[in-house]
Amino acid sequence: MPSDTVLAKLDRLPDASGVYLMKGKGGEILYVGKANVLADRVRSYFQKGADLTPKNRLLVESVTDLETIVTRSELEALILENNLIKRHRPRYNVILRDDKNYPYLRLPIK
Repeated sequence: MPSDTVLAKLDRLPDASGVYLMKGKGGEILYVGKANVLADRVRSYFQKGADLTPKNRLLVESVTDLETIVTRSELEALILENNLIKRHRPRYNVILRDDKNYPYLRLPIK
């Protein structure tokens, strides 16, 4: 069962692109994720009967606080998520912990 703090924040989540940070008891960041619609994505973790993996079930049970950062686009959210994961190295983000970056090409149009 989510804490009262988490339940209150779930009711006020924005319908915008951005990054969400799930925090534990000591304020440590447990997980960083991105979403095209923050409200839909974050609430999906806490819905009754949600089909969560064992890892995500443990994560949700450990969450005592949520923080969201609204971005102007999904691409901006992706870049911010990558930077936050590399900076904070959250326990439940296992894929982006290494020092890989997303390569991209910029092709000028003549």
